Amino acid sequence: MFNPFLGKCYDVLNILEKYEGVLKIEKLGDRLYSTAAKSIADGKIIAWFQDGSECGPRALGNRSILADPRRIDMKDILNNKVKHRENFRPFAPAVLSEYQKIYFKLDISTPYMLMVADVVEEYKDKIPSVVHVDGTARLQTVEREMMPKFHKLISEFYIITKIPMVINTSFNVKGESIVETPEDAIKCFLKTQIDELYLDDFIISK
Repeated sequence: MFNPFLGKCYDVLNILEKYEGVLKIEKLGDRLYSTAAKSIADGKIIAWFQDGSECGPRALGNRSILADPRRIDMKDILNNKVKHRENFRPFAPAVLSEYQKIYFKLDISTPYMLMVADVVEEYKDKIPSVVHVDGTARLQTVEREMMPKFHKLISEFYIITKIPMVINTSFNVKGESIVETPEDAIKCFLKTQIDELYLDDFIISK
């Protein structure tokens, strides 16, 4: 299987040293996934920066902003407070591959977030922030083998909420490219209303 995460991996420690005393920084280790999942479930917007960046037209879970699809107001919050773009702009669900066919009328995998599918009627009101006005969603299938960290995070979110997906949008603001380096990530974090930034296994808050 082709792996799209071809970008450079960075040593985040050197960057984090520059922000000691400015930002709250904590090393989570094995608590990374459960902590991040609980934050999303509690309504926080998080930035997720892991390993090498993805190639292609979509953020696939290594340079992503993540949020709770269950909240009906989350689309507007993301557009207004984080992405700084028009309110009609939709957001995509990143769904565990094991549950794709339960929630979406699509029989093939779409790991690169390039295909649109109808949302199964009985689930539309459970994930309102990723359902477009026409009842569809442009989804990403999260495969354990291709993206183990992202898969583990969403699996932790599923344990908490019984919803096997999160909102996934690119880690950038309107008019700027997706962040590439840890320094890019911190600068974007500081000028938005993102609640927490996860750099490797560190949690960063303001």
